[in-house]
Amino acid sequence: MESKGKKILIADDEPDILEIIQYNLTKEGYEVTTAKDGDEAIGKAKIVRPDLIILDIMMPKKNGVEVCEVLRSQPSFKETLILFLTALSDEGSHVRGLETGADDYVTKPIRPKVLVSRVNPLFRRVHKAREDKVLKIENLSIDPAKFEVMVDGKDVTLAKKEFELLYLLASRPGRVFLRNEILNQVWGNEVIVGDRTIDVHIRKIRQKLGLDCITTVKGVGYKFNL
Repeated sequence: MESKGKKILIADDEPDILEIIQYNLTKEGYEVTTAKDGDEAIGKAKIVRPDLIILDIMMPKKNGVEVCEVLRSQPSFKETLILFLTALSDEGSHVRGLETGADDYVTKPIRPKVLVSRVNPLFRRVHKAREDKVLKIENLSIDPAKFEVMVDGKDVTLAKKEFELLYLLASRPGRVFLRNEILNQVWGNEVIVGDRTIDVHIRKIRQKLGLDCITTVKGVGYKFNL
């Protein structure tokens, strides 16, 4: 059971939402901790060390994006999954969340079954990634067991989805991956995201690696060349 022993931290300033999410995830077998604002979320994350953090974007003290930025800046949280809850319908808020290192987002009003259907696949993809082999290409090393990326022997911190996207492309150098193929393999059929999501992640990967290793094939998709 993929939920066995997995810890989830939920941060939201609405008690009713916290209660319903906690109830449904606990019923799935997850160990759930709650926080009512951004500062409390950071404090509890350091104590609990959750496998997944669910953050409301609009929270007092520190909003979800700020919490994500703080945690992602610390090496001990680079492997932690982060999912945003947002009542904002504009694409910009979703993109900003992904750029800070979030792995996924769910739009409010929350539907418990939908949320659970997004959480479970996140853990499945992490488990699968850890079964894959280490890739070493020129001065780049990608270790799925450790979620570790090294360039010239130096560690590069990538968000989960950035890592999974890089691993997918690097696993078949020179092969063009179609956009729909990338969405299905990295985000899965259960998650609805747009082409803009891929573009955001590709840009962040290029910036963090400092390598000209991902080529855009206009109107088609992307390929890895190093």
